[in-house]
Order: sequence, then structure tokens, then C-alpha cells
Amino acid sequence: MGKPTGFLEYERKGAVAQEPLERIKHFNEFKKPLPLDEQRLQGARCMECGVPFCQYGQMLAGMASGCPLHNLVPETNDLVYRGKWQQAFERLEKTHCFPEFTSRVCPALCEAACTCGLYEEPVATKDNERAIIETAFENGWVKPRIPKVRTGKSVAVIGSGPAGMAAALQLNRRGHQVTVFEREDRIGGLLRYGIPNMKLDKKVLDRRIALMEEEGVVFKTGVDVGRDISMKELKKQFDRVILACGASNPRDIKVEGRDSKNIFFAVDYLTSVTKSLLNSDLKDGAFVSAKGKDVLVIGGGDTGNDCVGTAVRLGAKSVTQLEMMPKMPDERTESNAWPQWPRVSKTDYGQEEAAAVFGHDPRIYQTTVTKFIKDDKGAVKAAEIVQLAPEKDKKTGRMNMVPVEGTQKVIPAQLVLIAAGFLGSQKYVTDAFGVSVNERTNVKTKEDDFETSVPGIFTAGDMHRGQSLVVWAIWEGKMAAKAVDTSLMGYTNL
Repeated sequence: MGKPTGFLEYERKGAVAQEPLERIKHFNEFKKPLPLDEQRLQGARCMECGVPFCQYGQMLAGMASGCPLHNLVPETNDLVYRGKWQQAFERLEKTHCFPEFTSRVCPALCEAACTCGLYEEPVATKDNERAIIETAFENGWVKPRIPKVRTGKSVAVIGSGPAGMAAALQLNRRGHQVTVFEREDRIGGLLRYGIPNMKLDKKVLDRRIALMEEEGVVFKTGVDVGRDISMKELKKQFDRVILACGASNPRDIKVEGRDSKNIFFAVDYLTSVTKSLLNSDLKDGAFVSAKGKDVLVIGGGDTGNDCVGTAVRLGAKSVTQLEMMPKMPDERTESNAWPQWPRVSKTDYGQEEAAAVFGHDPRIYQTTVTKFIKDDKGAVKAAEIVQLAPEKDKKTGRMNMVPVEGTQKVIPAQLVLIAAGFLGSQKYVTDAFGVSVNERTNVKTKEDDFETSVPGIFTAGDMHRGQSLVVWAIWEGKMAAKAVDTSLMGYTNL
């Protein structure tokens, strides 16, 4: 431990966010990291616990506690404090493929499990990781690792999100020839089009893709596997195949008026904005516009918040966000003890921005839509909403959220964005490969295994585990790569 009393001497400090009314004027990243000398003091706060739950990465009470990648958190924090940035990078790289992504978009499972957080503020591990990887890039320490020997084996990875990229990177470095297929026009999957630019600048993504190409990974865009190319063709060309296509089936809201115009799934909306931003800085107008409209976002979570922040930037007249569940408590309850994931209320950047612009939090809890109302052109103009209350099901004992009679009201809405989560993999892909799926339509494998019901076909990421976090997708990609390598070589050193 670099400084045994560091957690007593230094308060937690994080990256400084630009004021909401300023940052909504652009789509750039808006958090300014601390200077390195100040960031070092954040490393000093780490106590290097005897039992570091920050790197535990296992399930407690149904949610993960600590980092699934098992990053050596106390060690990297100590090296940050000592100013040994290159060593910190080398230590972080042992476990983590893409810290430049998670240090921007991860909810920081490591920090939620930090022992300091039991009584005070947790160590700023996420910001420490960002400082490590960005310092490494600035100093040229992140170099392409081109394999000296090729195995003569080839692997196709279908999908270029975090799981697909992690699997491709690992397998290529092992010496296999890897080709990544992506149906969109650019590489990145969820990282490219599901996460707005203000959270993850796409230059950060392009920087890593360029490195992977230099290492020998082949990327092919605009190829919709299952339609443009068949499983038979892939199996003829490649020794193994990894399906990493994400949980791409959005959950719908099936109520009267759902066929109204200007109702979009959240990811389609976010994709249209990011594509236009990358293609023309929004000058081509080829995106779903929120300008001057009352925007209704259905669903909480990160995607719902991203829709709120994006709509505010595009000049929405108003933004309302509906959440079916009750508001979480502001602090941990006795039944949610550390080091469990804290089930507490949080206000994210989009909600902060909406509150700054419109004068109030956009969220309405325990509420859902019962009907969409059209104008004379068939476009949505309003929505009928109703309050919900928890009620125990007499047969199953489960608590369900049920409508409260007499609480219906109509609110204006000329643009509706459905951010109600995802239901699993897309049928045309799983049908094309003939792989078994479970009751949630995730691709089925044996427990702790990544090979599907079809020999030689593997799976990883949200397509396998269901909708989850970027850090879990990276873990899945690494584990799938390990399974593929073992399948090809009879052993693995990944």
C-alpha cells in the first residue's frame, strides 16, 4: 500500500463535468479528467484491502459485486499513487482489453464494492483507469501486438460489439486468423451506435480498431450474416465461428395507437443521430429530429437516459421519461448491505440536463402508457398514461405493477422513444445457424460453456447472457476466445 492513511487524508475527487447548459450545445465528451498529479492522490485513497471485493466480480443477491474482469485494482491504484504510469498500464493490460471504453461507460462495479464506500466515498478507480490508459496512449506504450507465429487456424466473429471485439483481439494475438463481420456500415456495434458520442467519443473506438487491424484482425462491414452469407459458407471458410450479435430484439409497447408515426425504438433513434453526426455533423438531416417536439421516453436505465440527453441536445420542447418501477431509495437499505450492488436512486447526465433546461426532473415513476393518440395525419400527438401500484399475485406470490383506476391522464407527445430493454437474440440469425435458444431467446450453451448446440459454433456477449453491461460483454468475449482456442489447439494459454 502506497499510503496507509491516504483514505483519511484525501477526499474523493472525480473528473469535472461541464455545466449542463453548456454541454448540451455539443455532442462531445464533457468530463475533464483531473491533472495527473491530482489523480495520483486518488490512487493514494486505496487501502489495498485484505479481501478486495473491487476485483471479486461474482454475483451477490442477484447482482455483480466487483469487476467481472478481475482487474488487479489495488495494485493499479498503488502504481497510480506512485506515479508509475507505464507499470500501471502493463498491470491493467494483463486483465483488460479495452479500459478506454469501460473507463467511460461502465457503471463502475469495482467502486460499488470498494471498502471505502462502506462508510465514505469509494476510491475513484474508474477515473484512475482512464488516466492510466490515456497516459499510455499519449506516451506510445499501447503498441500493436502482432503475433510472431500463425497457427493456420481461422475464426469468424459475427458482430463487432465489445464481446466480438474482445474475442477477436484475444484469438488474433494467439495466432489464429480472425475475420469480424458487421452488418452496419462501421465497426463497433453497441459501442458505435448504441452509446452516444458525449459518453464515448468514436475517435476512441477508431483508435483501437486501427490497432487491431495493424495486429492482423480483418473487419468486414455491411455483411448481414444469415442473409448475405450462410452458415454453410462460413463453416467452409473458417474453422470456428463465434456469434456475438447482441440482444437485438427490443421490447415493444403493445397498446392502442402503437402504429402511429414518430414512435421509434431507442437504439434506432440513437443510431440515426450518431450516423448523421459522424457522416455530416448533423448537416444532412438524416436523423430522427426532436426539435420543437414534446418527447416521451418510455423506460429508465442507461438507454432511456441517453435518449433524454440526446433529445435535449436536439432542441426538444419538453422531455418526459416514464419508469414503471417505484423510485429507488436515496441511500442503501438494511436489506441491501455492502458489498452488494447499491440499489439506490441516481440522476444521470441526461436527467441533469433536462432538469437544467426545463426546471424539473423528467422522470415520472410508477407510470406507463395505455394509449397513443394520433393526429389527422396518423402521427402521434399525445399519450394516455396511468399510475401503477405494486400488487402481489395470489398464485405466484410475485409483486406486479398494476394500473390504478382513475389515474389516467393525457400528455402531449409528438415523438415517442421506447427504451424498455431487449428480449434476446434475433430469430433470423439463430435460425440461420440452427442453434438452440433458451426461454428468453438467448443462445443456449451448457453452464460456464460457450459452444452452442452446433459443434464449432460458439457464442458470447448479450446474445448469450442477455442484455447486460459492456464489461460483462468483454468478459464473455475473452471466455469465448479461450473456449475456441482450446477447441482448436487442445489447450489454451489465453
